[in-house]
This record gives sequence, C-alpha cells and structure tokens, in this order.
Amino acid sequence: MEAMEESFLADYQQLIEKRRTFAIISHPDAGKTTLTEKFLLYGGAIALAGSVKGKKTARHAVSDWMEIEKQRGISVTSSVLQFNYDGYCINILDTPGHQDFSEDTYRTLMAADSAVMVIDASKGVERQTRKLFKVCLLRDIPIFTFINKMDRDARNPFDLMEEIEKELGIQTYPVNWPIGCGKEFKGVYDRHRREIVSFTANNGQREVEATEVELSDPNLSALIGEENYNTLKDDVELLDGASYEFDQEQVRHGKLTPVFFGSALTNFGVEPFLRDFLKMTTSPLPRKSSEGEINPFSDVFSAFVFKIQANMNKAHRDRIAFMRICSGRFEKNMEVYHVQGDKKLKLSQPQQMMAQEREVIEEAYAGDIIGVFDPGIYSIGDTICTPGHKFQFEGIPTFAPEHFARVRQLDTLKRKQFVKGTQQIAQEGAIQIFHEPYSGMEEVIVGVVGTLQFDVLQYRLKNEYNVEIALESLPFQYIRWIENKELDVKTLNLSSGTKVVQDFKGNQLLLFVDRWNIDWAVERNKDLVLAEFSRN
Repeated sequence: MEAMEESFLADYQQLIEKRRTFAIISHPDAGKTTLTEKFLLYGGAIALAGSVKGKKTARHAVSDWMEIEKQRGISVTSSVLQFNYDGYCINILDTPGHQDFSEDTYRTLMAADSAVMVIDASKGVERQTRKLFKVCLLRDIPIFTFINKMDRDARNPFDLMEEIEKELGIQTYPVNWPIGCGKEFKGVYDRHRREIVSFTANNGQREVEATEVELSDPNLSALIGEENYNTLKDDVELLDGASYEFDQEQVRHGKLTPVFFGSALTNFGVEPFLRDFLKMTTSPLPRKSSEGEINPFSDVFSAFVFKIQANMNKAHRDRIAFMRICSGRFEKNMEVYHVQGDKKLKLSQPQQMMAQEREVIEEAYAGDIIGVFDPGIYSIGDTICTPGHKFQFEGIPTFAPEHFARVRQLDTLKRKQFVKGTQQIAQEGAIQIFHEPYSGMEEVIVGVVGTLQFDVLQYRLKNEYNVEIALESLPFQYIRWIENKELDVKTLNLSSGTKVVQDFKGNQLLLFVDRWNIDWAVERNKDLVLAEFSRN
C-alpha cells in the first residue's frame, strides 16, 4: 500500500513537472498568432496552418474565435490552447497584440509561468513590446525571445541584440544565429550543437525539410554560399568571445533572455525553438497568497480566475470563467470552496479550450488552464480551493480607463438586454461601466483603455444581445477612485470639468477632463482621498 502511494506521488509530481504554461506577447503584426499555429502543428493539434490575415478564405487562426477578429485579422481576446509535445503538456496563453486590449494581456500574464516575446526582425523592439515586457519583469518570470520574419529583409542581428539590451534592460544570449535574411535566408546555426540547420519553406505543413551540417563540414560553403559561410564564421567567433554566458538562474528571473531567430510563416527555426524552450523554461511556479507561497506540488487544490468570457458559443449564450490551477489535482465533480463568495461549489463541466472547440475533462493539474461555466458568481481575481482552506491569491489590478463615452440603447424596449449585455461584458474586464448617482441604467458611461474597445462593445451588443447602441464621446481623460467611502460627494467643491460617477460595486469615483481639474479637487477638498487604481 505504501509502495503504491509512493508510486502515485512520483507520477503526480512528474505530471506537474512536465507542464509548461506560457504567454506569447508581441507588438501587433510581429507574427505572434502565426507562431502559435506552428506550435500547434508540431503538437499535432491542427493539420494545416491557415492564413492569419486570410479574410477572404475560410481558414482563420485557430486562436482567433470572435467574428470581429476574423474580419480584422487581429486578436482582441486571449485564447487558451493546450496540446502535448515531446512528453510535455503545454498550455499556451495567446494574448491580444493590439494596444487597445493591453489590459486583457496584463491579466493573462498573471496566469503564465514564462513569456515568449515575438519581435519583428525588420522593426526590432516596438512600443507595445516595451509595455508588455515591463509587466513580465514585475512578475519575475523567464522571458524568451523569438526574432521572427527572417525570411524577409531584416536588420543586422547584432543591432537587434543591442537594441533588446538597451531598450528593455535585459541581457541576451543567442541560442541560434541566422544565416542571411530575406530571399537569402538559409537557416540557423545552433550554438549548443555547433551545427547548421538548413530549412526549406513548405507552405505550412507540419514536416519541414531539414539538413543538419556541422560547422566544420567541407560542404557547408556550397550549401549556404561562400559569402554566408565567411560571415557566419566571423559572427560565431565574435559571439563565442563577446556575448553573455548562458546562466539558467539568470533566465529563471528574467535577467537574461535566450534569443532564437526564425520565420514562423515558413517554419524556419520553429521546432528547434520549441524544443529548446521547453527544456529551458520552468514547470509551474509557486504563487503568492495571503498565507504565503502556495507550492504547486501541494495536495491542496487551488486556482484563481484570470479571465471571464461571455458568449463564446452563441448557440448556448454561456459564460466561461478561465481558471489557472496553482496547486494540486482537479477532478471532475469535485467540491471546491469559492473564497470571495464564501460558499462551496461543485464544478461538474470543466472544459479545456482550443479557441471555440471544447472538451470536457476528467482531471487537470497545477499549471493547467480550465474553463468552468459561470452563472454570474465569479469575478476576475477570485480564488478557488479545497474546502477547509481560506487563503486568497494576490489580486489582479484594475487599470484606469483613458477614454469615456455615454452609451444608450436605441430601442427603449430592449433595456433588459442592454443592461445584461453591458454588465456581462464589463464583468469580463473588457470595459468598465459607470453611471451618475441616482440615475437609472437607460444610459451608462463606459470607460476603456483603448478606443477599439468601443467598436468591440458595439459589435458584441448587436450580435450577441441584439441591441443597437449610440455612443457619445465624453471629454474626460482621467479617473480617480474616492478612497474615503464615508464622504458625502454632495459636499464636494468641484470644477465644471469634473463629474461624479459610481461603478456597479457602489464605489464613488470622479472623472476629470485634465490634470488641472484633479489639482482643483484636491486643493479645495482637504478631506478628499483619491486613488488611481481600484483596490477591489
């Protein structure tokens, strides 16, 4: 009996050790979704890569499921994809690249143990990449860099290394090195194995033609060309003498980023990257909670909600809460404790996702992402755990919106659908909704981080709730939460460029046209305490 228990614990530990949960981040159009598709090809999850921007074709990226994403060729929601490869169980969190949806990306990064940063070889480090990289640094997680689009004209790889180090403040270690670029791209040199892997484009099929040749092979110059051969020899000598040494501990804490070159679209260097990445990155990491760090190998089940998505399946009008399992083993129909709701629940239909495709699962482990049906009881940041425990994981911050609009339904008979739609979309974290105190829900004020979110709101209300709306842009740029809740807002001395609103948790807030109005409010109301972020 004891031997059986030891065997079970060993298997259980190995299952968790073989899990990898990572987010893919990039500036828009760097090729993030294409790279995700190639990973799925190698994992056997899909048989043929579609065109991400193929708006005229029936094939769209499997990680883009919302119709507006297919129309625009962008990702506006975070997808969760799981597959197996080379003995590993891989959970990919594919995040929106568009800056208007950066808040969803920030939340998704809370659920990841490492990040893959995709950089366009011709553009280098771009604005959105900088923002996302800073969030990764705050998480103290490993960051891996894939420099993409080497099949097109690219910048000098040494210049790209220098820019990453200068712009992002992280050391670089090239694991492989490109041979040429654009039409002259011949493949990559693997520094560890000291061999060249020469690729041939193959229109997205899973198997690629690969020729592995050692650097000392006399036929190498004929394979890649005399000029490429001489350049490569000089580059390798310089790298071996001047680049940073590989240090796994530095990688673990985001101080050193392993760098890989390739082309996701034509499959150059993708599988070697995936193979090395899985060996270098970490298994599920401990998580901070109100009771200290929670060990992923603990037998106490725990998870937190990092994303809520309504109407993933229009036919069912459902709502899914995405949970990152932090410790223990999840079993179908097990009883869990919802800490914030202070109640026990039974999760009977746990699902794993492949964009819109779903599969009911029997079990899941630390590192896995599961989706559970949400009847409206979960909020982003909620903790779920084994009954008898009451710890909470660190909260996920709510970011201050920067754009505001007054929104009302055009058909007054559809008030119920309007209220339901705006509230459900707000609960997902895609928008924030406010109203003026003592007013009804005929009109709401919507706040968003980026203006494209207004388009998505309008589209989703029409297509998912059958409600057409009118949006009136408001001049406000800043929002502050009133910290001292006992304060009577009617007594405040405020300028004409300030509006008092409430969120739907009952918190009082102030909207300001500019910073001058904020200073006015603070100077003329000595008892007023304002905060830039929600602490709920």
